[in-house]
Amino acid sequence: MVFYTHAGCTLVALNPFQPIPDLYSLDVMKEYHCAPQPQEFKPHIFIMAEEAYRNVRGQLEPVNQSLVVSGESGAGKTWTSRCLMNYYATVAASSSVLKSQDTVERIERRVLDSNPIMEAFGNACTLRNNNSSRFGKYIQLQLDRCQLLVGASVQTYLLEKTRVACQPASERNFHIFYQVLHQTQKSHVFRVRCIVWFVFKDSFVETMDAMVHLGIDKEKQQQIFRILAGILHLGNVRFSPSTDETQPCNLDEKSKGNASAELLHVSAEELLTCLRVRTLKAGKQSVLKPCSQAECSVRRDCLAKVIYALIFDWLVTFINNSICADRSTWCNFIGVLDVYGFECFRINNLEQLCINYANEKLQQHFVAHYLRAQQEEYVSEGLEWSFVKYQDNQSCLDLLEGSPISVFSLLNEESRLNRASDARTLKLRLEKELCGNANISWDRFSTVPHFTVAHYAGRVSYQIEGMVEKNKDPVPPELISLFQESENLLLHQIFADKEAQNPTTKGLGKVTVVSKFKNSLESLMKILHATTPHYTRCIKPNPDCKPMTFKKEEVQALTRALLCVAPEEECVTFVLCAAVRSSCSWRLVGLWKLFTSVLLAFQ
Repeated sequence: MVFYTHAGCTLVALNPFQPIPDLYSLDVMKEYHCAPQPQEFKPHIFIMAEEAYRNVRGQLEPVNQSLVVSGESGAGKTWTSRCLMNYYATVAASSSVLKSQDTVERIERRVLDSNPIMEAFGNACTLRNNNSSRFGKYIQLQLDRCQLLVGASVQTYLLEKTRVACQPASERNFHIFYQVLHQTQKSHVFRVRCIVWFVFKDSFVETMDAMVHLGIDKEKQQQIFRILAGILHLGNVRFSPSTDETQPCNLDEKSKGNASAELLHVSAEELLTCLRVRTLKAGKQSVLKPCSQAECSVRRDCLAKVIYALIFDWLVTFINNSICADRSTWCNFIGVLDVYGFECFRINNLEQLCINYANEKLQQHFVAHYLRAQQEEYVSEGLEWSFVKYQDNQSCLDLLEGSPISVFSLLNEESRLNRASDARTLKLRLEKELCGNANISWDRFSTVPHFTVAHYAGRVSYQIEGMVEKNKDPVPPELISLFQESENLLLHQIFADKEAQNPTTKGLGKVTVVSKFKNSLESLMKILHATTPHYTRCIKPNPDCKPMTFKKEEVQALTRALLCVAPEEECVTFVLCAAVRSSCSWRLVGLWKLFTSVLLAFQ
């Protein structure tokens, strides 16, 4: 079976769902790196990696390169990104004559060690993928004038922090929780047998080794692990309504003796009070108001999510400080973009809306570079050519991010109002303001407020309930103040930094999840537009992640989505490299429907 093929300027990668011996070995790397014409070899991820590397060496404008790895969840994006980093850490370090081998190996090791840490804290087991990235990342591999790898930096996008407190049925929390529990379940850190928010175990030797190599000392490691344990114990705090509405909710006996406050190094009394009582400002006066049972649970979950997100951000910053080279020492970079795939679940909320919005932006970039460039090249060469009609997704982007009225602008307006959110009110506003856009629709007979967006990859219905609260991402100020006084030095630091970076603002000044994500995505798109892009589209050959199982209909649908073409549209004169199953030989294939050619390549 063949695992790679070319579709024009795009490399298509098939996930075999099992290790393939020697497919990514050091000898194979050297073979592609040293070949005069790697393109003459069988398609491989190393061909694309080497092409980008040679573009930097040749100083072809634009010199900086971006390798965009895309595909649905479980298609193999994380593995592909890991292979690319291994390739550059190998070929870009081996050519050094200016630095000692020890220095080169240290840089290479640190760049590679960022992977297991990011995956442990940012990946999780889902129904579709055992190692699903629940955040997006763009890794810049920094090269000096001799094309030697001298450092790297990591930019991250939209961590799915809601997973800390709530996972879909049969899915898991982030890997790090299971890793730590498995290693320390006999330690005093985990004193309760029943941890509500997870149930599995994994080894974390690789994560620990990576932390050591990056310079996270034992003291910081212990602080991190105690914080993780504190988050989990926080999930065991349970509330029940008080018979007197003027009094805070009751706590069950186990919650009163909960270890979270001790592990997080804050006052247990103050923590439990902050979870159950709101502090309202009335002029210069402060008024204490007991929270309902539902509000208490929201505050508890909110606290767990913000602590975890701050730990994740601190790790990213620490990694960057450890592996990022001084700007004077590097002149070009090769960027590797590993983004979450397009998502459509039974219930979709704000996370899926942002993820699919990012995929819309990247798909537009891909279409502009790939299909338009391919057809313009054929015209310039004077070839007889019937233009392919491809779907322009600009109307969908206008629906989501357009000005002055869009889904995001209406969501932000609702989030900035000083009132309790109401799903039906937001639904009515969306219907009224956006009814003219054909990409949005509603099921008039549904009792659950939602809206449906026609994305390039399919229609997705988004549940409105809870979307405004998630967009607000509220953190009660009294909880922030409490953790700024934590005796855990790391917790104290990250909450103090949060307050310094995001001072309390009101009204239109509030930063929402959507606006923050939109700004970071725009920054990413500027980088992509300023670099030479190389596309790898990962394909999931079957929905059950079964090894060596190929379902033609699944791949056919994915390939149509890849090209933004309708099922009946013929892509008749694309030239691509394809494998013919009967002979296992490689040859140029033309005058085919492109998606059929890709199917044959993998059969």
